[in-house]
Amino acid sequence: MKVNFYATLRQITGGKTVEVARPDGATIRYILDEVTTRFPPLRAELFNERGDLHNFVHVFVNGRDIRYMPTLFDTPIKETDEIDLFPAVGGG
Repeated sequence: MKVNFYATLRQITGGKTVEVARPDGATIRYILDEVTTRFPPLRAELFNERGDLHNFVHVFVNGRDIRYMPTLFDTPIKETDEIDLFPAVGGG
């Protein structure tokens, strides 16, 4: 499955999209573990020292922020789902 990265996260992954193998029963937590294992600097960009997602990071599944999903990180992922990871973006 494809995981899309935006803004400064692309510098860490070397591109805008990364392919991740998704086993049966995979959740968003599994996908995030896979990409942070493959790209260790991502962990600090996505999570705080307690392992919680930074407030300024958004993880979308099919355009929907996981913070508004009842199962959050335990949201099941299908092969056809699209995952997008957005860091804080500022400017003026």
